[in-house]
Amino acid sequence: MKVVAVNGSPRKEGNTYHALMQVGNTLKENGIDFEILHVGNKAVRGCIACGQCAKNRDEKCTITTDPVNEWIQVLKEADGIIISSPVYFSGVAGTMKSFLDRAFYVSGANGGLFRQKVGAAVVAVRRSGGSATLDSLNHYLTYSEMMIATANYWNITHGRTPAEVLQDGEAMQTMEVLGRNMAWQLKMREQTKDSIPAPAPTAKVMTNFIR
Repeated sequence: MKVVAVNGSPRKEGNTYHALMQVGNTLKENGIDFEILHVGNKAVRGCIACGQCAKNRDEKCTITTDPVNEWIQVLKEADGIIISSPVYFSGVAGTMKSFLDRAFYVSGANGGLFRQKVGAAVVAVRRSGGSATLDSLNHYLTYSEMMIATANYWNITHGRTPAEVLQDGEAMQTMEVLGRNMAWQLKMREQTKDSIPAPAPTAKVMTNFIR
């Protein structure tokens, strides 16, 4: 089994990375493979609302000037997904937001590529805005029918300079607990996949506030 973590920070080894590594090391101790996909330092444009991914249903975004389609396939093959971001103006960093909007829309438009995978969100923040950012990240997981792993506190880590987050003892424990719980859920999912069939996908009903 494998978990892929998406690092939405422009810094390769900033606090977001160190928070993810705490989770990842715990996962590896529990026999789960772990990989970090660094997205935040790439030039990723936002969704252009063309709707072609839903029309073509080829598991691809029509924008081909960045690696988003490659990343979608990496996440599709994973058993678990962690999405993470530093906090920018109390929200998800721009590049990460662009990636998430496109990747998760392609997933939904193609029958739910991430459906029923074990997911989690992790945030790195200097001072405030962590809760709002964590909530925003969780929107993608809940929309996609993923099984969300939790810890003994919100998955928010604090630090300013790279690696300073390692001094946040409570956050490091939270990341460790998250890793253990995620490993447990992954193992339960694997052990029961034949004996307890997963619910079949349901065709989505689309309405708005006018009709």
